[in-house]
Amino acid sequence: MNAVLSKIFIISGAVVMSGAMAMAQQSQPQQMPPVNSPSNNPAATPQAQQQMQMQEQQNTDMAAMQDKAFLRKAAEGGMAEVQLGQLAQQKASSQDVRQFGEKMVQDHSQLDQQLKPIAEQQGVRPPKALSKKDEATLKKLEGLSGQQFDHAYIEAMLKDHKKDLKEFKETANRTQNPQLKDAVQRGAQVIESHLQDIQQIARNHNVSEKGA
Repeated sequence: MNAVLSKIFIISGAVVMSGAMAMAQQSQPQQMPPVNSPSNNPAATPQAQQQMQMQEQQNTDMAAMQDKAFLRKAAEGGMAEVQLGQLAQQKASSQDVRQFGEKMVQDHSQLDQQLKPIAEQQGVRPPKALSKKDEATLKKLEGLSGQQFDHAYIEAMLKDHKKDLKEFKETANRTQNPQLKDAVQRGAQVIESHLQDIQQIARNHNVSEKGA
């Protein structure tokens, strides 16, 4: 009788231990497959790799288009600044306005020369004429004289240099072209200096910046 009871206890204990081990195994967290495993990394599949390459190419093409658009616009703006500066030298009644016009001719001619080889590499041709907007500004100023010319020229320069500085800084932060990035960073410094100069001239002539 005692032998039978002993066997029963031994069997019961084995059953309890096996059940406990099974529960412990179930409670352990399952190991996840490696993140970089081909089955869990879509980029590892040929189709995903092709999609990524296509997306990268699209981004590259878009960046190149933006660079070209900036270079084209910068060349047009530079041409306008030179012609308007020449007009200011001829028609301005105040010495500080005439001097600013002279500075525009010199500095923007240099800036255009810095951007020109980059534009040529990108297939951007120099503009043959002013944009319609700049042409309208030039004609308006040609019809003015004295203080009226000075005020209108100051207002135009305030507006243009605020816009140009924003575009140069945005391009410097965005472009992946190292030559263009270097050129626009240096160009932004020049334009910022121009903006500070024309803001001081505007204060001297009581020209408000609100409309600029």
